[in-house]
Amino acid sequence: MPSRRSEPTRLEGFSDAVFALSATLLVVSLEVPANFTELVNNLVGFGAFAISFAALILIWSIHNAFFRRYGLQDSVTVALNACLLFVVLYYVFPLKFLASGFMSNVLGIGRHLPGPSLQSLDELRVIFILYSAGFTLLFTIVTLLYRHALARAEQLQLNAAESSEALLLFRHYAIFSLTGVLSILVALAGLGISWGFPGIVYALLGPLCWVHADWHNRKYQA
Repeated sequence: MPSRRSEPTRLEGFSDAVFALSATLLVVSLEVPANFTELVNNLVGFGAFAISFAALILIWSIHNAFFRRYGLQDSVTVALNACLLFVVLYYVFPLKFLASGFMSNVLGIGRHLPGPSLQSLDELRVIFILYSAGFTLLFTIVTLLYRHALARAEQLQLNAAESSEALLLFRHYAIFSLTGVLSILVALAGLGISWGFPGIVYALLGPLCWVHADWHNRKYQA
């Protein structure tokens, strides 16, 4: 799809500043090492930051792609964008906590280092709920942004292929949102918390999105 905007807008500039702040929050706890041991410990703990940073970049790329496609700046877009940025600032905290736990408890990397600790399975359940709440809100807002673009299809002068793509992406991100809801429900029910079932639920995203894309392409290219 051709870009509808050649220069970033003030809305996008502000959004990029918030994403930059979110990236800063991911490393705010890191300090300049005072000795070799601290340096090694920081490097070992850098894996959790890498995972969190990759997730943040993915969210930024989704946000950037929307504005490159449509360049909307109306009041609805501004409101939805503000909500998305607010959620991003919240989301980085449970994201980093789970990434650190995954590195130490699942991969066994940096297990000896001080880091996030949980006293019970109930605390782990709450962490899963907090993470999935942020995930669900993020992609619900992205879904609403694409729904809004579809509603403005005539104003944006979207052709048939572009409208089909917008519909595909609207449903695509709705799948993300619903998967987050499913994770919350699994956590609330206390199913397989010790095995990380609320997190494993996200493995469904790949098959679900592939099935949806295949169905969409067969339906709209027929």
